[in-house]
Amino acid sequence: MQIPETRYAKAPDGTSIAYQVIGDGPVDLVYASGIWSNVELMWEEPRWAHFLERLAKFSRLILFDMRGVGLSDRGPEPPVLELQRDDVGAVMDAAGSSDAIVFGGARAATMAMLFAATHPDRTRALVLYAPVAKTVATPDFPYGKTPEEQRVFFERFVREVGTGQNLALQAPSVTADEPFVRWWPGSSGSSPARAPSKSSGASSPTWTSATSSQRSTSPPW
Repeated sequence: MQIPETRYAKAPDGTSIAYQVIGDGPVDLVYASGIWSNVELMWEEPRWAHFLERLAKFSRLILFDMRGVGLSDRGPEPPVLELQRDDVGAVMDAAGSSDAIVFGGARAATMAMLFAATHPDRTRALVLYAPVAKTVATPDFPYGKTPEEQRVFFERFVREVGTGQNLALQAPSVTADEPFVRWWPGSSGSSPARAPSKSSGASSPTWTSATSSQRSTSPPW
């Protein structure tokens, strides 16, 4: 399948959000995979490309990079959930989608949940993969990391993103797959060696996602 054209939607604050449209199915499916995303490099990995092609067989797939990730701009302000939520709507508007199935993976799941809860009229269904309700533990949610554990994790993430050093932690089953090992650094955040990125880096969206909570927000269904 030919790689779709990358376009840019304008968020309300002027931030450019990279997106692609593929397929002509009867329902729109808006998908963001999280902080491991680059809408152009995804197509270079056969298994990921196959996954996207399967989605596009039954839908009009609208694929996008979260702000500060892949080919999307970082934006002038920290990417709080409300801004990320507005990016979903901006991408839908740019793609001519009045309503859609909203699919969020990992860190994009919180954004998808907030969009569904605040825009039920535009959300036909909500699909979540590996959603994170909350990362840092609090008295009413003791299951997360301590603030110190999260700080250490965050500093390691920023240090290793785009280098491929974190593959053993993120996907240990493919550490011996040489083509995947070569592809991974460019897909995991921004990598100047693999793809020019409009992003200023992954640290800000990662920290915002890692310290936010979505436990109090749920769609009104």
